Amino acid sequence: VQPNNYSTFYDDQRQNWSIMFESEKAAVDFSKQVCIAKCNSSPALDSVLCQDLLLGEGQGVEGGDSLEIAYTGWLFQNNGLGQVFDSNVNKDKLLRLKLGSGKVIKGWEEGMLGMKKGGRRFLIIPPAWAYGAQGVAGRVPADSTLVFEVEVRRVKLAKECSGSDGLSVSSRDSPAPSPVPSSDGFSSD
Repeated sequence: VQPNNYSTFYDDQRQNWSIMFESEKAAVDFSKQVCIAKCNSSPALDSVLCQDLLLGEGQGVEGGDSLEIAYTGWLFQNNGLGQVFDSNVNKDKLLRLKLGSGKVIKGWEEGMLGMKKGGRRFLIIPPAWAYGAQGVAGRVPADSTLVFEVEVRRVKLAKECSGSDGLSVSSRDSPAPSPVPSSDGFSSD
């Protein structure tokens, strides 16, 4: 994915190609389909598939950085996007998390590394990197592959943090299970 609705890729002969799309939405939709095709063509999904949708700006995030994100999660069903099982996109509160703290599923920890503020990424996460055999009662069946679109809205780099003030910041209004905890002990801005 490149700025101004471009995508670049290379083929089996290592020849570079570019595609320009009429709109950002068309570029994003195409990028999602590429990621789904990669998933469907791999014999066994044993790691997180990541596809950038928008690159964002600034420094890429690393373990220890605190993020505020908007996300939507789907079940991967019938070789494509199935039912939405969780989202905070139309809610007032963004999800706050500290990368590398182990408070979210392993697929998020891995799949969000390197993202930048304003960036959007599409993640396809195999069961072993998500909820595995236990699933989430009433929402995520056992051994489900999950798909997330995540957008980094705010970043606080670990280097900039001057220590925690001990405040617990609630990230969700909903008591329903989520891919993330209901609070994270990181200092508020």
